[in-house]
Amino acid sequence: VKMLMDQYKLREHYLMLEKERSGAELQYLKAQLNPHFLFNTLNNIYSLSISGSPATSTSIARMAGILDHILYGSQASEVPLSEEIKVLDNYIELERLRYDDRLHIRFDVDIMEDVRIAPLMLLTLVENAFKHGTSGTIGDLTIEIDIKARPDFFMIRVKNPRCDPSDNEQKASPGIGLQNLRKQLELIYPDRHNIDIRPSVLAFTAELTIHLGNPGKKISYESEMSTGRR
Repeated sequence: VKMLMDQYKLREHYLMLEKERSGAELQYLKAQLNPHFLFNTLNNIYSLSISGSPATSTSIARMAGILDHILYGSQASEVPLSEEIKVLDNYIELERLRYDDRLHIRFDVDIMEDVRIAPLMLLTLVENAFKHGTSGTIGDLTIEIDIKARPDFFMIRVKNPRCDPSDNEQKASPGIGLQNLRKQLELIYPDRHNIDIRPSVLAFTAELTIHLGNPGKKISYESEMSTGRR
């Protein structure tokens, strides 16, 4: 009996250490992601201030909203999807101030239920689309964002143009942002997510689906998508 009790305590101790390690790894990944995003966005605001744009104060206010979410709103393991969409709205408007009428956004949201998801995942995908889809672009540019939520699953699809089809930088794991997102998904949603990166000659599409219900339940995301409303 004593041997069994010792084995039980040892296993409990191991599980506790594993949980602490996973938590520490998640915090490390977030610490890498946030400065990466902040650096790019502050550069945008700096460009506006140098040109004396009247939009500078507006962009600072929107940046403050994003910072508030990163510093305080994203500390929980899960947050309402509606809060994450507000962050996307602020981020998109920051980019719209930078590109003016050249930037065209198609942002479709179909939410049946305000599900709770891990924070900052949407921002990573959208920021990656702007990073690769707008850099060096001359003329109009279009970014497409589709978000769908049901009680048992969540989906986001982001599509951006490829500025230079011969540029191999944007691959299945481009940059620190998507690399960290993959690692976070493995820690938070093991065996309950799928991230599909599809580069083509003219465009780059990233699609993330997360199963929010029973991990053993099978869901046909394709059939759900075909019947979703706009």
